[in-house]
Amino acid sequence: MKKLVLAVVALMIWAGAMAQVPRAEYPRPQMERAEWVNLNGEWSYTLDLVKTGWERNLMASKGFDGKIIVPFAPESKLSGVEHTEFIPCIWYQREITIPAEWSGKDVLLNFGAVYYESEVYVDGQFVDRHFGGSDSFSVDITKFVEPGKTHSLVVSASSDLRSGRQSAGKQSLRHGPFECMYTRTTGIWQTVWMEAVEESALERVQVLTDIDQSQIVVTPTFYGYKTGNKFAITVKDGDKVVAKTEVGASQGIPVVVPIKKAKLWTPENPFLYDVVYEVKDAAGEVIDHVNSYLGMRKIHIEGTKIMLNNKPYYQRLVLDQGFYPDGVWTAPSDEALKNDIAMSKDAGFNGARLHQKVFEERFYYWADKLGYLVWGEMASWGKNSSLAASGRNFLSEWTNIVIRDRNHPALVVWTPFNEEWATPTAEMGRLLTDAYNVTRQLDPSRPVNTVSGGLYAISDFCTTHSYNQNGENLHKQLYNDGKFYQPQGATDGKSAMIILHYDGKVPYVVDEFGGIKCAEANPSKENAWGYGDAAQTKEDFYKRLESLVKAITDHSDKICGFCYTQLTDVEQEQNGVYYFNRESKFDMERVKAIFQMKAEGYEQ
Repeated sequence: MKKLVLAVVALMIWAGAMAQVPRAEYPRPQMERAEWVNLNGEWSYTLDLVKTGWERNLMASKGFDGKIIVPFAPESKLSGVEHTEFIPCIWYQREITIPAEWSGKDVLLNFGAVYYESEVYVDGQFVDRHFGGSDSFSVDITKFVEPGKTHSLVVSASSDLRSGRQSAGKQSLRHGPFECMYTRTTGIWQTVWMEAVEESALERVQVLTDIDQSQIVVTPTFYGYKTGNKFAITVKDGDKVVAKTEVGASQGIPVVVPIKKAKLWTPENPFLYDVVYEVKDAAGEVIDHVNSYLGMRKIHIEGTKIMLNNKPYYQRLVLDQGFYPDGVWTAPSDEALKNDIAMSKDAGFNGARLHQKVFEERFYYWADKLGYLVWGEMASWGKNSSLAASGRNFLSEWTNIVIRDRNHPALVVWTPFNEEWATPTAEMGRLLTDAYNVTRQLDPSRPVNTVSGGLYAISDFCTTHSYNQNGENLHKQLYNDGKFYQPQGATDGKSAMIILHYDGKVPYVVDEFGGIKCAEANPSKENAWGYGDAAQTKEDFYKRLESLVKAITDHSDKICGFCYTQLTDVEQEQNGVYYFNRESKFDMERVKAIFQMKAEGYEQ
């Protein structure tokens, strides 16, 4: 009884401590381990505006004067700093205590994302460096730490946003936000955590779901290899085991697991199987236990249709930029991520194009759980394709992103680039081709929309943007007298880019349109920005919205979906169907009915 009481007390203490930690949830739901330590919360920091920190030996610091709340960027209110000027470099420091019970295991330090070039130090010793502001990465700190002891962890994050060497997305390249460019994000902006693993533990898996053959194909990668190790996969429907297999733990060798009478994942019924991965040693002892999940679904292109589970599925998407008033790129809570998806579904959308930002894994988790289609996009704006370093940085970061997110059933389309008509160079043409090929090699299970709007280059289907504010005119613009609206692009033959003319033989999606500003809902402000002339009243807004959506759905035999700009207002851009603070702007039942307007030839 005494042990039970002590256990309950310990649990209460732990729960109380976790309640004080921002973003306390496990950040990687498809690879969840029990032995982990969340490092979010208060860190010390100092800004290094002239980048002399290395000369001043800041990597050996035992604490800086400033205090910052991780995982919120220093530009955000939630960080407690709210420094919105350009930050060339920021240094972070905190103490980390390695649990004594981690003795004999490898200690991994994991970062959800750090913008942009980061370096990690333990007790003043250089550990590793990472390039990329949107991808997750891990650092092995085993040889720098001792279980049961406390160490000083220092992280530097450098950013040269206007150099052209790194992707900025919608971060402003000017002094402040303007038009459709917003507050910047620097440094740590996603969860930081430690976990302990055996040297031959599971590093990652690629899961391909094959609904036609009622099976999954799991390809494992292990941190290390030991002869005699076994790899076990258990698939569950609730408490019921529906499939189980155990094979030799071989690097990169696919494991086929039959799933009898498989339940399929759809937005209408987002069924998920629970999965347990285990690595066992030669004696049969479990040395690694990972909890995961999967959704059985198939996404492919057939003629001019995007198919979900072998049926045409109409894309009713919304542009989601993932900015928050208090967190900038970082959601204030896990509930906020879930709520954004719920808001979108309440407005009549079945998915989102995640625009110019790589969303955190917890967003994908909620999309999987709630049934929400996602087009995954890189924050591609800001790079200069004429610089060799720019292309190299882009491809390495994009590779990590595809590998990280390719097992999510909600993710149905990859979009590496947005509106690349602005850089019609031979180098850009090569980068587009490389990005397409790399994406298909890493993930053959999804179509690739290489460039959203701007131009139609090497791609699995065609997307275009139009902010025509008149429904009748939009209808004629998109398809008239046997001619499709052609995406913008270099056509002078001098760019050496792969520019294609859309010929109606692959799917066609209007993946940006609308962007309607409403004067009644958003009284004019000096710096307010939006597309075209504002609708003066909410009633005018409904009428215009209906005419624009109808202009697209009337072409459902030729156009297989749309993406409306946008889910929420973002700072000075005021064309969301919700306000920036996520409050309702319109009669959402009426808005929902418009966006769910019937598209002939589709069940939904």
